Amino acid sequence: MESLVVDKATLLERIRTKEAVVGVVGLGYVGLPFAVEKAKVGYRVIGIEQNPRRAEKINRGENYIRDVRDEELRHLVAEGRIVAETDFNRVPEMDVVVICVPTPLTKNLTPDLQYVERVTHEIGRRLRPGQLISLESTTYPGTTEEVMLPILEGESGLKVERDFFLAHSPERVDPGNQRYTTKNTSKVVGGVGPESLEVAVAFYSQTIEHVVPVSSAKAAELVKVFENTFRAVNIALVNELALLCDRMGLNVWEVLEAAFTKPFGIMPFWPGPGVGGHCIPVDPHYLEWKAKELNFNTHFIALAGEINRKMPEFVREKAYRVLNRLGVAPSRARVLLLGVAYKRDLEDWRESPALEVLRLLEADGVAVRYHDPYVPEVQVAGRTYRSVPLTQEAVAGADLVIITTDHSTIDYRWVVEQARAVLDTRYATRGIESEKIVLL
Repeated sequence: MESLVVDKATLLERIRTKEAVVGVVGLGYVGLPFAVEKAKVGYRVIGIEQNPRRAEKINRGENYIRDVRDEELRHLVAEGRIVAETDFNRVPEMDVVVICVPTPLTKNLTPDLQYVERVTHEIGRRLRPGQLISLESTTYPGTTEEVMLPILEGESGLKVERDFFLAHSPERVDPGNQRYTTKNTSKVVGGVGPESLEVAVAFYSQTIEHVVPVSSAKAAELVKVFENTFRAVNIALVNELALLCDRMGLNVWEVLEAAFTKPFGIMPFWPGPGVGGHCIPVDPHYLEWKAKELNFNTHFIALAGEINRKMPEFVREKAYRVLNRLGVAPSRARVLLLGVAYKRDLEDWRESPALEVLRLLEADGVAVRYHDPYVPEVQVAGRTYRSVPLTQEAVAGADLVIITTDHSTIDYRWVVEQARAVLDTRYATRGIESEKIVLL
């Protein structure tokens, strides 16, 4: 174990000279790209990944995150710059500990902080003077100070701002985005006090091109949940427009494409079968829950969530209209879903609206299969579904093909030619003329 840091000046010097040891808890979509960026500039990174299969893969130099380059990870592991552990025993070696664990919702749409709390207890028992702890997981305003801080001080007997430093710097990862990466996406940082802010800004500035300090950890937490709430609300707006256009007999995609030609005062958002991923379906509920604690009702956020959650039901309704036109009862229908990932060209199916569409159809007796080149299998309502090959037999043998994720690897013109009917919820068939196509 290296000599222990005991004061802020020493920690800042170790950060500046890249001698600091960086710990990253949770090596998923956020944690692993972050670990790689830190290792690339010279830091030694110890990852804590409690999924043993993932930890073993990393220690073999095997990559499982699309936003990480295979050769970079192999090189950094071979050099000893990155190592993965499955426990917290090496926390005392770390100068900086960055937490990137999930923050899901309960069945009642309330915050589930069990992972943050469990990790904080583990770190607190091993906390030593001179460490920076930074939470990157998205959460409600107040988590860092009201949940983490008492645990860290209680477990360690140390005092924040004097013995250790605590900050919140919300992740801004957009999986699959080739333009904006961990390095060139601006980073918001808030500390529980000025000492913590100074150390955290110094740390993140070593690898992030633009660091944005804010007055508190609570402000940084609110920044992130607002960013994703902004997206959720605007997606709900265009989803509601899609519902209205359906009633009016208008093409919502035509309306939106024309509206978005305006060069000012508008920003493109697109409708779809619902919202998915690790942020948009979850984060607004964190803010909504916190607001209720303050006796404040966030009407806009609640309404947006309601609209977005109803979209899979609208897809089901529209699918049945198409089947009815074909003379096929739902209980006898065969449906092929194209795509179950929540986003184009990604293997991530967390909170994907396609899964809810699948569940709703199956509940009505529809025989559902899916094809997704990125997702070999998924679990829905306790049942495992496996992707089927995209063959002429699979497409033509279905009464209806529903495009639920617009992967760019699929030849949609060929699909339309082979299919009996296509319900396109993503406008993947843009430019294809056919009476077989029904748009959302």
